[in-house]
Amino acid sequence: MAGLIVQRFIQLILLLIGISFIVFLSMHIAPGDPASIIGGPTASKADIKAIQENLGLNKPILVQYWDYLKGVFSGNLGFSYQTKQSVTEALTERFPNTLNLAIASIIVAVVIGVAAGIISALKHNSLFDALSTIIALGGISIPNFWLGAVLILIFAVNLQWLPVGGLTDPIWTIEGMKQLILPALTLGTGSAAMIARMSRSAMLEVIRADYVRTARAKGVREKSVIMLHCLRNAMIPVITVIGLNFGFLLGGTIITEQVFAINGVGRLMIESIAARDFPMVQGAVLLVATLFVLVNLIVDIVYAFIDPRISYE
Repeated sequence: MAGLIVQRFIQLILLLIGISFIVFLSMHIAPGDPASIIGGPTASKADIKAIQENLGLNKPILVQYWDYLKGVFSGNLGFSYQTKQSVTEALTERFPNTLNLAIASIIVAVVIGVAAGIISALKHNSLFDALSTIIALGGISIPNFWLGAVLILIFAVNLQWLPVGGLTDPIWTIEGMKQLILPALTLGTGSAAMIARMSRSAMLEVIRADYVRTARAKGVREKSVIMLHCLRNAMIPVITVIGLNFGFLLGGTIITEQVFAINGVGRLMIESIAARDFPMVQGAVLLVATLFVLVNLIVDIVYAFIDPRISYE
């Protein structure tokens, strides 16, 4: 296991270097000059040239990337072109909101998805199974921005049950939890649908296995058969989906944060892209990519604890 972790960390570093280079190159070749945006419409060519020299944008792209990479490995992600704020400081301020939203969303997805999937498998070809399938397909198909707008209209505007407008209160308070409900439902619905379908398929496969029939033939209680024999084995592929979805949720909060005016990393990324703020965009993408790879590593480690047959030696 230790060898796997070391190997994955080496792969993680190489992968992040590749991602950082692609993002760095994409930002530099995309239309729009940060110096022109910073200088404003009244800036002369001399002013723009001076800004470029000050920011190091007049250097060759590979030289700029090498300077950026050296800064990253020394713990310096740079400073925002727009606010002059440290990228690390800005991400530290906004990341808790994004993390809270992602965690709340995956909890919603797991609770709804696993429960619906297991019940659908146990009640195979029933009305509940059919309705669950239809709802799951709808959940996967509905875009976040539309679902978020509908939930706001119903629960915030018409019924006035829940607030909207950012995560301004601590999540352990009642008001903070209320502010998190609608964004979490919006972001977690698609993942819940995928987890439900995977849970149903995995449970159906396990329920039909020979060892489950043997356990029932020996007189083992149905509840024990489901919990001990079926659920544990069915959870292995489901954990894969949960881990991947959590990584996607961390990077997919952009639209939800915009809809609900949440001051998180996703919203910061959109603002920074519009402003051509290279250091901030690169830092945000690097943070999300790092977390995504770490989540996948954790999923691999959890595999070994759930199923002793899996070995990474």
